Amino acid sequence: MANPFRVLQRHYVALMDMLRWQLTSRAEFERLLAANADTLTDLERAARFLYLQRTAFGGKISGRKFSVAPATPARFDVTKLTAVFDEVHERLAGVVIERLPYAELIARYDRPDTLFYLDPPYWGCERDYGPGVFDRADFERLAELLAGIKGRFLLSLNDTPGVREVFGRFDIETAETTYSISGKAQRAGEVLISG
Repeated sequence: MANPFRVLQRHYVALMDMLRWQLTSRAEFERLLAANADTLTDLERAARFLYLQRTAFGGKISGRKFSVAPATPARFDVTKLTAVFDEVHERLAGVVIERLPYAELIARYDRPDTLFYLDPPYWGCERDYGPGVFDRADFERLAELLAGIKGRFLLSLNDTPGVREVFGRFDIETAETTYSISGKAQRAGEVLISG
């Protein structure tokens, strides 16, 4: 996540030049997806990341699939990137970004007046962010950690028996929502867990 912002900050013109003639195509998506990011320059990695994020289903990092909707324009439109970058920059202007394991982040910022909002991968979707990022056992570790914090927390997850079992010691409110990421509205149950 940090690399695209670093490249935007230091090499904006070069990045825009690299993306200038980029079009949305399945073949290009598959080519970039297959590319070994470790062999790319920072600039190439940033361009690859931005392209894949804009053209992948749901913006997933792991298990990316090319996503197009026949009735809507392509999601990767280089003519709109500057406006997208400006909007993202404005929204993040007052934000501190940390890249820490959740346990370290909670330990670092836990105070009586802290409110943590946690949005881990959904139960059953642990690998969506890549291997080794978050696994099923992390739910239990997270519950144990949250039971001992000084501050308060709000945690959102999908409503499953496993979630209710692991987080049953906390307040759990049911919330109905509609998932629309696939273009087909689908009702789903979520829970807001607090403590």
